[in-house]
Amino acid sequence: MKLKKGDKIKIITGKDNGRDGVIDKVYPRSNKISVPGLNMYKKHVKKSDKMPQGGIVDVPRLIDASKVMLVCPKCGKVARIGYQVKAGKKTRICKTCEKVI
Repeated sequence: MKLKKGDKIKIITGKDNGRDGVIDKVYPRSNKISVPGLNMYKKHVKKSDKMPQGGIVDVPRLIDASKVMLVCPKCGKVARIGYQVKAGKKTRICKTCEKVI
């Protein structure tokens, strides 16, 4: 997975299309990411000790990594990510401006 925690991303498909945020957690096995405040869904909650009133609660859900693109910190544009190996060290590069991320 080319995305990492702390990367600024922009959603390119779905109901949150065009919104951006910062990655909170990455799940590489399932190819999903968590972004606070994005991809929120409503959940109906029964009355309980934790929620004495019950009702409808907003719950964040994971986003598939294929539905987001990285916003390059150097050029500020939405870009794909590539890899470059120099002196045995692998680094991520922006495909738009060709600079190291």
